[in-house]
Amino acid sequence: MKCVILQPSYIPWRGYFHQILQADLFIFYDDVKFDKNGWRNRNRIKTPQGLKWLTIPVHQKGIESNQTPINQVEINWDRDWITSHWNTIEMSYHRAPFFNHFSSELFPFYQQKPVRLANFTIDLTIKIAELLGLHSVKFLCSSDMEEIHGEKTERLIHILEHVGANHYLSGPSARNYMDDDMFKKAGIHLEYMVYDYPEYPQFYPPFETHVSILDLMFMVGRDALNYIQNGIGQS
Repeated sequence: MKCVILQPSYIPWRGYFHQILQADLFIFYDDVKFDKNGWRNRNRIKTPQGLKWLTIPVHQKGIESNQTPINQVEINWDRDWITSHWNTIEMSYHRAPFFNHFSSELFPFYQQKPVRLANFTIDLTIKIAELLGLHSVKFLCSSDMEEIHGEKTERLIHILEHVGANHYLSGPSARNYMDDDMFKKAGIHLEYMVYDYPEYPQFYPPFETHVSILDLMFMVGRDALNYIQNGIGQS
């Protein structure tokens, strides 16, 4: 069984969904510490004025001291960010060929008022995976697993052993801190993604790879999976 373990993120980029595509089991790593200024609560879209960050405001208690796990981070509702995000998305993509095809499925998420960040981003990510046609993967959260312990590589291996996975697919940046020998000793095959994606039709040049998956979906529709799979390799 091939497994991916990734922290939940807000409207992630193309590579995140390619890992979902490759996985038999995808685990949202939601009980590790929230990384401020990371991808947990923000992402970028293309607008007529250039790249724009869409950031979900969160309450800062515990975050400054790096003590709050992702699944405990609460959204700050002092301002109506959710309406602002949707309005920005709609303004930027209403002329995109497939905006109307997906917008009716996505808009209900932007009418909610969730308390916790992870509940919102995980549910939205699963919905986007469904819209992309990724129906065979199973989703779990690490916070739902009991008796998982250890740090870094050791903890990942405990999770993989807990779910019975014998194949772990990781993003390339993990090479900098992953202990490959620990996977070998545990009898788990370790594989790293290599991202090399083709360009696709995109508003507001120049072309930008690292933007939210929404950009790809709104521009090419159900062909998005072809642009996710093509030009990719693993090692």
